[in-house]
Amino acid sequence: MTQVSEANETTGRAGTVEMTDTAVLPAAVVDGPAPATLEARAVSAWFGSHQVLSQVSLTMPAGEVTALIGPSGCGKSTFLRTLNRMHELIPSAQFGGEVLFEGEDIYDPSWRLTDARRRIGMVFQKPNPFPAMSIYDNVVAGLKLTGTKVNRREKDVLVEESLTRAGLWKEVRDRLRQPGGALSGGQQQRLCIARALAVRPRVLLMDEPCSALDPTSTRRVEETIQDLAGQVTIVIVTHNMQQAARVSQQCAFFLAEQGTPGGIVEHGATEAVFNSPQDQRTADYVAGRFG
Repeated sequence: MTQVSEANETTGRAGTVEMTDTAVLPAAVVDGPAPATLEARAVSAWFGSHQVLSQVSLTMPAGEVTALIGPSGCGKSTFLRTLNRMHELIPSAQFGGEVLFEGEDIYDPSWRLTDARRRIGMVFQKPNPFPAMSIYDNVVAGLKLTGTKVNRREKDVLVEESLTRAGLWKEVRDRLRQPGGALSGGQQQRLCIARALAVRPRVLLMDEPCSALDPTSTRRVEETIQDLAGQVTIVIVTHNMQQAARVSQQCAFFLAEQGTPGGIVEHGATEAVFNSPQDQRTADYVAGRFG
């Protein structure tokens, strides 16, 4: 058994990922796996004795973009991290409920951590490429963490495909051996998207991927999300209501009131949530009256 150190982007602490077997990509890597449906059932989460989520249930349909919206502190990012077991990296964290990937609970003992991380990728709020590592090596870095073996030809194809899907290939194809840290902030975020896509996930989680970017870079990342819709299931946390309306087909409004744990007030088709919400709190939030 091999252990690979993995940085925790939330706490800065290091954890370990156990790899008990090795996945092998097929020779033809262009045709990726189909997007998967993800379903949370009665998800609750704690940090120590502090409960931050209570009984959250949500279906995130295959091949669609689901936006998680709501004011700061309502548990959106915590919920997102439970969807691929990133929540476990925090020592005091506890979890209750189920997260079903195509009907299988990823918290079942039969699921290894690498199974969840390989099938359910994640892109974080702040671009986090390995700065001294080349653009090329950044894209394939996730293959080592998931124990995926590819030969050089397959790797070359995978790098081009992943960068193309992330909307970055034309900008960097002539400088693949230059450091990823030399890219602009928006390019670095798309490089992180390419790195996540390289391990062939069926679901991609995004935690405020544009919050640190300028408007032009934000537009490019949004275009990338729209291009990926249909190819992979996307769940995105955003505080930008216009962004949620632009990129998502489904939307869930989270809220934590008067010290209570966060939960979903309303969810459904994005157009309905924004234009004809059923709860007055949803109407007030999307209209900018609070949050």
